[in-house]
Amino acid sequence: MKSKQVIVIRKDLNMRKGKIVAQGSHASMKVIFDMMTQHPEGKSLFLAPDSPEKDWIEGIFTKICVSVDSEKELMDIYDSAVKSGLNTAIITDSGLTEFGGVPTKTAVAIGPNWDSEIDVITGHLKLL
Repeated sequence: MKSKQVIVIRKDLNMRKGKIVAQGSHASMKVIFDMMTQHPEGKSLFLAPDSPEKDWIEGIFTKICVSVDSEKELMDIYDSAVKSGLNTAIITDSGLTEFGGVPTKTAVAIGPNWDSEIDVITGHLKLL
């Protein structure tokens, strides 16, 4: 088994390339930050042996970037990942540099998880 992370970006927003990279990066990092637990000394990350998270972090950080064409499609992917129990995060941009000040859902990251689990949800999406 191999682990990976899939980053889903909304193409309908016509974001600048730099904005796309930033939103995908936010999503990728948020998944990891959300996995951290609070301790009296601060936050820490526990990786179970033989887990997809440990495989990914200690491996080659496989990331696949795919796209969707609407907020509904992004939310459907996000909801499916959450329902399946996968590590997932959604990013809502504040709208300060694009989107006219309107908070806008831009990206979802799914994983690290086993590729076979993620592919059920994202395998049909086109590469970005």
